[in-house]
Order: sequence, then C-alpha cells, then structure tokens
Amino acid sequence: MSAKTETHGDRGMTTANSANAKPDIDVDAHASVGGPRYAGLLIALHWLIALGIVGLLALGLYMVGLPKGLPVKATLINLHKSLGLTVFLLVLLRIAARLVLHRPPLPPMPPWQRAAARTTQGLLYVGMVAMPLAGYLGSSFNTYGTRFWGILLPKWGWDDAHLRALFFGLHHAIAYALIVLIVLHVAGAFKHQWIDRDNLLARMLP
Repeated sequence: MSAKTETHGDRGMTTANSANAKPDIDVDAHASVGGPRYAGLLIALHWLIALGIVGLLALGLYMVGLPKGLPVKATLINLHKSLGLTVFLLVLLRIAARLVLHRPPLPPMPPWQRAAARTTQGLLYVGMVAMPLAGYLGSSFNTYGTRFWGILLPKWGWDDAHLRALFFGLHHAIAYALIVLIVLHVAGAFKHQWIDRDNLLARMLP
C-alpha cells in the first residue's frame, strides 16, 4: 500500500472517530436540567408542610411568652390548633402519597450519610405525627377542647390537670426536637448542594 493510500485511510479513521466521539458537555449542568425529581404533589406538600411547621413553631414560641388572660392569646391558641391540625392532615396525605408516587433515589454518598439522611427523615415524620396528636390530647383534658376552624372536635378525655400537663409537656418537647431535626435536614441539603455539588436540592424545588 502506498503512503498516499495510508494517509487517506488514516484521515477516514480520524473522521469516523470524531463523528462517534461524545460531545464535551458539563455533566453537572445537564443533571441540573434533566435529573431525577420528586413527583409534583410531593414537592407541593413538602413546601406547604415546611412553611406550616415553621409558622406553627414561631407562633407557639410567641404564645408561650404572652401573659395569661390576654384576649389575643386565646385567639392565637385557637389559630395554632387549627393550623396544627391542617398541617397534620397534609402530613398524612404526604405519607400516603409517598407510598404510591415516584421518589428519586439518593445520589451516591457514604453509607453513614445515607443512614443519617434516612434517620433524620424518619424522625421528622414521627415528630410531625406525634406533635399534633400530643397537643390534641392535651386539649382534650381541659374544659375548652379543640376547635378546628370554628368546629368543636370531640374530646377524648376529661378535665385533668396532670394529664393535660403531661401531653402539653410532650407537645413542647417534640417541638424543640423538631427544631433540631429541621436544622439538621436543612444543613444536610445545603451541604449536598454547595459542597458535594450533587444537585440534591433541585429534586425538591418547584
């Protein structure tokens, strides 16, 4: 074979290889556009519940500092109860939705981080269910009961100061535990987004 023929052959192989070569793209940028995401209903419920819980925690901490007998305190307490039960119903809806809707897998991470993420998320769900139930039971052991947006709900107890203090104390303890868990949850999401750069946060953004 002549040198000229070999030159044309090399050029043909180079052209073919160039055509089959993958384009040089930014993998992270591509993942941010078309990466796995939660279902739309789960995203909406996540942010509605998050805003509701933050508002309830702020309102609850504010109410504790108000003096007894202040008229506005009773109004805020009833608002707190109605909002709390509304968020509780949204949490139950989200639990049901998680069982049937698509959830994207976690990105690659060390086993301890995966275990910490699942543990924190599990404890968040336990707190979101247990806290309103404790508050509702605490209200059941007094003479006022619970009104859900003006509708008086059934009382599951009687006027008992000891049991009322027990359930309200549990309600307050879970609230502080939820604050710690929320801080850990947010810190973990920011770590993955800004340090690990695995675009984890984008899965839950609207």
